[in-house]
This record gives sequence, structure tokens and C-alpha cells, in this order.
Amino acid sequence: MPNLTFYISENHADKFKNLSDFTRQCSALCCATLGADPKNVHIIFIDVKPGCGQPVYAELFYRLTTWRTHEVMENFMRELDCATHEASGLTTRIRCFGFPAEHLFARN
Repeated sequence: MPNLTFYISENHADKFKNLSDFTRQCSALCCATLGADPKNVHIIFIDVKPGCGQPVYAELFYRLTTWRTHEVMENFMRELDCATHEASGLTTRIRCFGFPAEHLFARN
């Protein structure tokens, strides 16, 4: 399931020089760290009008499992932060939201 959305200030969108490579890196991180099946990873980028806060906001929605412990999620956020900084030089605010499988309904 992991659904990873990046909200990027339109003033900083040009900092991401190679979104294809960054997307592959994020997908690999979801698979290696979160144990996601590659076909279930969904990653999107949305340009937003700047408000206040960090120029990049990353939001992850994921299915709760026994192996996605606090430590695993901390590692995921640390690695995602490093990958985003490497790809853009920007600091990212990261939030992760886990949901029990029985409360998820999906299609496609």
C-alpha cells in the first residue's frame, strides 16, 4: 500500500533535477525498509503554493503490520529525509500515518 505524496513549494520545485531517479530511490526505500510489494507502492509529487514551514512536505499512508515497528518507521523517515536532501538540497517535513488492514478499502 505505501502511498507517498510529496508536496513541493512551487518556488523550490526546480531543485529536484531528476524526479525519475528520486522516485526509484523512494520506491526502493518503501520496498526494502517497509517490506512493500513494488506493485503496491504509489508515489506522487504535487506542486503547491508556498505558505509557511518547510519547502517540502512528505506524507506517507501505510498499512500497519507487526514488522513496521517504531524503529522501522524512524529508519524509513531518516532515510527518506537523506534521500530528499540529496535529491534537492531541501529539508523535508515528514509525517507517516499507519492504518490497520481491516480499516483500509482500496481499488486499483
